[in-house]
Amino acid sequence: MNPETAVSVFQFLRNEQREVYSASLAALAANRKLRPVFIQRKPVAEQIAWLGRNVQLRGSDEVAEQTIQLWLLKENKELLVDFLDGLGIKHDGDGAADDIPEKLNAKKLKATVAKLLKDYDPERVRIYLHIFQTQSSKGWPELEKLVAETPELQFGVPEEKESAGATPQSEEGIEEVKKEAKSAKDGEPGEE
Repeated sequence: MNPETAVSVFQFLRNEQREVYSASLAALAANRKLRPVFIQRKPVAEQIAWLGRNVQLRGSDEVAEQTIQLWLLKENKELLVDFLDGLGIKHDGDGAADDIPEKLNAKKLKATVAKLLKDYDPERVRIYLHIFQTQSSKGWPELEKLVAETPELQFGVPEEKESAGATPQSEEGIEEVKKEAKSAKDGEPGEE
């Protein structure tokens, strides 16, 4: 996920889903052995940047998945509905489906995804399809094949060519997170 999208996810949660934002912040702070108040004292932009960096670290998978799922369901409902409608999957009208078939029609899938890529931000489509693929323990081979054949649906393919700076997963990004944790320990009495 590019940094701008990560910021928009946490900004949406802060504006529209305050309880989830606070719970995400608390869980990520606990992963770093920090008290949430240390992060809450930062200006909003710094809080969101911190969340974006820390949600990518080991041990944060559950927080990341729940955050993304909520963001998709609440902020990207039209995309989800268009996908499910395109495949003929019954849903609740808000993008949540209980009975997803074990096999997807490959032609419908390809046509639906092509329309989504035209109508929506390709990164949001990419994120949704990857999350959708996790909804079944085995995933769907038709979707896996389509993702493998479509560069717009693959994480890192276009961005790697353009990105020259440090990312939160780079050594520099990880060092920055370590420095934050150390300064938090130094500045917060009783923190271990």
